[in-house]
Amino acid sequence: MLQEDFEKILKEHGLKKTKQRILVLETLASCGDRHLTAEEIYEIVKAEFPEIGLATVYRTIQLLLELNLVESIQLGDGYVRYEIGRIGGKDAHHHHHLICLECGKVISFRDDLLDELEKRIKESVSFQVINHEVKLYGYCESCLKQEQEAGKENREPAKHLEVQLEERT
Repeated sequence: MLQEDFEKILKEHGLKKTKQRILVLETLASCGDRHLTAEEIYEIVKAEFPEIGLATVYRTIQLLLELNLVESIQLGDGYVRYEIGRIGGKDAHHHHHLICLECGKVISFRDDLLDELEKRIKESVSFQVINHEVKLYGYCESCLKQEQEAGKENREPAKHLEVQLEERT
């Protein structure tokens, strides 16, 4: 998201543009597919703006969540993580996560095969799905390769699959 877009959104909501808000958003935008905790965001921003406090980062993240500019995600590691929710006005609806059970790597997957299911849900039970979150658990390419090189084959398939339908307001 461009800084100008963010400034426009702040202005539309009667909020001030502050260096702290800009830096938190830029940090999230620049980290791509990394899913950062508030503490990680704080450490990155603090390197450029030492005066910032952790409480300011938390308040800024909360504001960004309320503006639907970032989304929170829990990946089963005990931390709440954050990522850009919309880029250039596009909804993040078609964005899922592949989570490696071996190394913990998280891969963003930007395809959506659930559109047909959502249509069927609407037709059969008159329920409009607004958003959903899919987390698929398995093994990344690197871990599979290491396993093959170590001579371990035929690992049991991952038994943990979580599909969660969640309404976003």
